[in-house]
Amino acid sequence: MYDETRAFQLDQKVVYPSQGVGIIISIEDKEFKHEKIPYYVIYLEVSDMTIMVPVHKAEELGIRAIVAEEDAQRALNLIGEEYEPIPSDWKLRYQMNLDLLKKGSVMNIATIVRSLYHRSKVKELPILERKLYDSALKLLEDEISFALHITKEEVEDMIFSQLEIK
Repeated sequence: MYDETRAFQLDQKVVYPSQGVGIIISIEDKEFKHEKIPYYVIYLEVSDMTIMVPVHKAEELGIRAIVAEEDAQRALNLIGEEYEPIPSDWKLRYQMNLDLLKKGSVMNIATIVRSLYHRSKVKELPILERKLYDSALKLLEDEISFALHITKEEVEDMIFSQLEIK
């Protein structure tokens, strides 16, 4: 039998790495191989999609609570900080950033946005990298807007004003 301890509650907003912010709309038991297993039913507004995740797999999949306000602010500050130059080989750069995206922390996502934004100022990004940048930017805006209780447009303005510092 699976541990019934649930990390998340009904109506809680959570982050599903590389998918965005969702809300737990229900916690349901489903039968699997003659055993009842609890599932989180998560609605992802950004993609208008509902997913079911076994409670015991949530942590393994990287599902986490939205960051606290101070962590959201820290991520915004990171965007404006000095950074290490990234590899010029776009395939290597892409893989490094993809790995960061899969880890899913708000700081990792902010790092991706910062490095790819500045890279795009030097040379146009390849299509795959551009999609990765757009995806990371959307994820960052989404989470920070929920964490700071402000609109995505306000977050976007904050992000770009930080990016333009350097």
